Amino acid sequence: MKNVLIPVDGSGNSLRAVRYMVDHVREHGPCSIHLLNVQMPIVSGTVLAFFEPEAIQEYYDDESKMALAESEVLLDRSGILYQRATRVGNVAESIKAYATEQGCDHIVMGSRGLGAAGSLLLGSTTLKVLHTVHIPVVLVN
Repeated sequence: MKNVLIPVDGSGNSLRAVRYMVDHVREHGPCSIHLLNVQMPIVSGTVLAFFEPEAIQEYYDDESKMALAESEVLLDRSGILYQRATRVGNVAESIKAYATEQGCDHIVMGSRGLGAAGSLLLGSTTLKVLHTVHIPVVLVN
């Protein structure tokens, strides 16, 4: 693993994926790590009618900051350098697009995240990522 994307949603499962990579770096040496948080777009016409685009963007930024916080602290304390990115859109498609843009050779992610209510074994986002990307995906349970 040389260029690794870790999608982070603030869940314990995504934090375990970060811990997995911290251990991997300690054992195998440095690699390029990308933390990515994707926020689902607000589609409610009512919300969009009553809030300015800047307020909605501030909401996305705040939610991403909270979702990334623990992972960033863990990597910072470990002395591991990383890049941080946020997106708004379909989560699985955004993960695939970011991995492609950055030339990632692996994705390391939790097997379930905050949106896992739709699947008992694997989160629905995890399943979508597995079916759409063409690079190895390491699932951390």
